Amino acid sequence: MTFSNWIKERGIGEIECLVPDLNGVIRGKVFPAQKFLQSERDGSLRIPSSIYSLTVTGEYADEGDDPISTQDPDVVLRPDFETICVAPGYKTPTAFVFADAYSTEGEPYDIAPRYVLRRVMKLYEEAGLKPVVAPELEFYLTQVNTDPDLPLAPPAGRSGRSETSPQPYGLEAITEYEDLIETIYEHAEAASLHLDTMIHESGTAQLEINFNHGDPVHVSDQVLVFKRIVRQVALKHGVYATFMAKPMENQPGSAMHLHVSVVDAKKGTNLFGVPRDNGSDGNTETFRHFVGGLQKYLGEVAPLFAPNVNSFRRMRPDFSAPINLQWGYDNRSCGLRVPISQPENRRIENRLPGADANPYLAIAAVLICGYIGMRDKIAPNEMVQGSAYKWARTLPRTLREALDRFKECKPVIELLGPHFCAAFQQIKDHELSNFEGVISSWERDHLLLKV
Repeated sequence: MTFSNWIKERGIGEIECLVPDLNGVIRGKVFPAQKFLQSERDGSLRIPSSIYSLTVTGEYADEGDDPISTQDPDVVLRPDFETICVAPGYKTPTAFVFADAYSTEGEPYDIAPRYVLRRVMKLYEEAGLKPVVAPELEFYLTQVNTDPDLPLAPPAGRSGRSETSPQPYGLEAITEYEDLIETIYEHAEAASLHLDTMIHESGTAQLEINFNHGDPVHVSDQVLVFKRIVRQVALKHGVYATFMAKPMENQPGSAMHLHVSVVDAKKGTNLFGVPRDNGSDGNTETFRHFVGGLQKYLGEVAPLFAPNVNSFRRMRPDFSAPINLQWGYDNRSCGLRVPISQPENRRIENRLPGADANPYLAIAAVLICGYIGMRDKIAPNEMVQGSAYKWARTLPRTLREALDRFKECKPVIELLGPHFCAAFQQIKDHELSNFEGVISSWERDHLLLKV
């Protein structure tokens, strides 16, 4: 079926062209359907390249004396027709489609997050490998909060009461938001999202959704569409939904755990697991080297999976979040967990990324570190027994430390692309400088009349 026929059969009146920026914020344009089709045919579907220099505060982080940033040339958008889906909840029948950016000379725009992940995928393809990823995404529902100086609070459920204590896997707790959750599932089905299980997590009004495993770029697209749907559904139900890594002081943070395996591209066999017999622990050398790469390099590229100041508030041992890169069987205190699984399902769970991370870049980070581990045959440390919190912290404590370490990680920069890494670093430096100029409520509370 052609793209035009797909639109016609569903009576689509508008197309939202989705362009993820470096923070994972969706930018783009909305077109009447026929205008979109015509623009795509004649190559006039364009957007300013400066959207890839936007910070999370909506400012531009590019250098003022850079001729490219001054001229702000357009990039050409090419819709990825495999991503088109119905956009639920609109009065006018609408569809989403992701678009990739190209220069006017036809070259991929090399700092676009979808391209960065595809660049990593190309390395696997050339090695005869295929990575498979399944995210687990946590988020909070909160009361509407229009004053950023006030802390967030859980919303009332259908009982009229708000949660006041942890309710992990609580069935009564999750049914408090049954109407909202049912709407999320209805919209997700309309948008062809491949969702698995939703549970109530440990925090008050904190939920988690599991995605089915799949191609990394496709899965990243699904995560962004899901976030958009959840926020819109929450607003229609009179609450907020937030994917901040640490939205409330005394509650657990929200993660985006990534389950990753690697299969033989031709045979489709999992290269991470073997039967546990004859003294084997069930892990192949390929798996061990992949983990070795994660242990050596993930701590050096933390901004890719912990991109905000708030991201590092989540990484505290008392709130079920990792502080190091230890690994272990079925051990959730580890940054790298090996879930109980059969050889054909052997995978590593990377528990480091926050729900606030750009999924393309978080997945690119784990795949590139694992790739280097397999390429260079890096041996992992021994698995830990018991609490990994007894081991020293090896992850950065702040965004500043993380950015300084990332800047020096030459093996990863070379493979992800120096232009992308410099652009990403520039955005994060700009955001950090902006944050450091803010006087917090803590400072006013404890210093105003005491020092």
